[in-house]
Amino acid sequence: MVTPLQENGELSKEGTRSLVNRAIKAGVHALFPAGTAGESCLLSNVEKKKIVEMVVDEANGRIPVYAGTGTPSTQETVELTRHAKDVGADGAVVLTPYYIRPSKEELFCHYKTIADAVDIPIILYTNPGRTGGVDVTPDLLERLVQECSNVVCIKDSSNNMDQTIEYIKRCGDKVSVLEGIDSMFLAALVMGVDGAVSGPTLNVAPELHVGIYDSYLKGDLKKAAQLQQKVVPLWTSTCRPSTLGTYPATVKAAMNMMGIKVGPPKSPILPLPEGKKKELKILLKDLGLIKE
Repeated sequence: MVTPLQENGELSKEGTRSLVNRAIKAGVHALFPAGTAGESCLLSNVEKKKIVEMVVDEANGRIPVYAGTGTPSTQETVELTRHAKDVGADGAVVLTPYYIRPSKEELFCHYKTIADAVDIPIILYTNPGRTGGVDVTPDLLERLVQECSNVVCIKDSSNNMDQTIEYIKRCGDKVSVLEGIDSMFLAALVMGVDGAVSGPTLNVAPELHVGIYDSYLKGDLKKAAQLQQKVVPLWTSTCRPSTLGTYPATVKAAMNMMGIKVGPPKSPILPLPEGKKKELKILLKDLGLIKE
């Protein structure tokens, strides 16, 4: 989930509640606040706790809520993970540390300390393109699964299908593997992943990802492929920093154009300039997401 903000940069309670209900109505299976799309690296710990509390409260048990709790600090991550459990989250999504580059042993100890400290399902999150190359390798996943019974899932944004397949081969009977790269969702389903966690597509047009998943389960690969083809330009335009703007400013801009009020991005990210907004508007029209 993106983090809805007021124009002054404060959290928007109304926007958050509206976003939760829109996602549930669209058929998503779970909510993930305070993740990459939620600008978690720019939120204070107080803001992270508040957004998780709001989402858990509004979801009210209708679908699970998996709270983003990963920080570079083991101690802070434990604190946020404990808070997630205390307020009723169904699990914690723990991104690898960023800025620092821990060794394999340090990364193992980081995750094991968190898993041992809080009795809540732990979803590992690897996104090496945004964390300076810090990655959950198949060896590390296998070791953590063997030693931590509450490590139950991994969100894989490695953009490395070879590694994804290795996760499935080694640990697919013990953990769920979820694809984190929108443009690879259908291919990853074919290779055996259990689902996807999407920032750009599931915020802007959740029906596309939900449709891919449902069509695949029904064996309608033609329809799934057609929907996947729509996802690619949306993913490229809203997520890649070299196209229209800094992620997730592009996602928020698209949603605001569609009448989904999520406010501005969190500083220092700037809103899209007018010229880029026009390019984005053309794309949204082409995809049938807006009419004017």
